[in-house]
Amino acid sequence: MMKRIRQVFLRGLLTLLPIIATIYLLYSLFRFLDRFLGAYISMLIGRTIPGIGIVAGFVIIFIMGSVVSNVIGQRLVHFAEKMIRKIPIVPRVYFGLKQIVEAFSLQGKHVFNRVVLIEYPRKGTYVVGFLTGECKGEVQDKTAARLMNVFVPTTPNPTSGMLILVPDKEVIYLDMTVEEGLKLIVSAGVVVPEIPKENKKG
Repeated sequence: MMKRIRQVFLRGLLTLLPIIATIYLLYSLFRFLDRFLGAYISMLIGRTIPGIGIVAGFVIIFIMGSVVSNVIGQRLVHFAEKMIRKIPIVPRVYFGLKQIVEAFSLQGKHVFNRVVLIEYPRKGTYVVGFLTGECKGEVQDKTAARLMNVFVPTTPNPTSGMLILVPDKEVIYLDMTVEEGLKLIVSAGVVVPEIPKENKKG
């Protein structure tokens, strides 16, 4: 009986945790925008308007999206990032956060072509990785085999990992989507995607 109660409790906790975390992050973001931007706007107009900071935040985000959607805006962003690289310590923080955001965005997902299985770190042991493309350049020129670039992420943080160059004939291509592969890795194998009926044996 106690075991059943514990299982139900843990299941409820694991279900609520991501919901609570998401609500908390959104609440913290909106509260920051309202306090930070709202304070400056209140100084300019001479009176306090509840929620004006949040509205201003959405406007700024929309304007930024419009700016970076064209060539001129992208060049400005690249120029700003060059300036950031010259500031001590700041580049590590900025570009580290940028990589994390891109890894979880749709743009980042397009970097991964397919989910694959490779034998690593030794024969008979397998890891799940993401195919990022075919190896090119000097590395490919100096090897006889046709190499594929496979990114093997760490668990439970898929934003870090290692690049492994694997001969094409040794790569096992899986049918699961990139999103399913990410869930499998982040959950440490707990969330396993179902096998499509047409691919089941027997």
